[in-house]
Amino acid sequence: MSRSVKKGIYVDAKLMEKVAKARETGSHTPIKTWARPSMITPEMVGLTIAVHNGKKHEPVLIQESMVGHKLGEFSMTRTFRGHAKKGKISKIYGGSGRFEEK
Repeated sequence: MSRSVKKGIYVDAKLMEKVAKARETGSHTPIKTWARPSMITPEMVGLTIAVHNGKKHEPVLIQESMVGHKLGEFSMTRTFRGHAKKGKISKIYGGSGRFEEK
């Protein structure tokens, strides 16, 4: 569900201060932030922002196509390790049932 137009976009104030400072100095070091719900603005394009995913900060290079999206969309919080193999399922559920190999 999107944010109300009446409320406007949400951008963390401290993050915008860091973005402005990085723009002034021309710094290319990643900007660390925990503000995953912050919206990406045109001022952030070209900067690298390290977004916290719950465990570590993942660097995200902001591009023009990302404007309007949230920072958290580009830093995944869960790791997909793949589906279980048939042998592993048969060990869990036994040799009978719908997972039985034929």
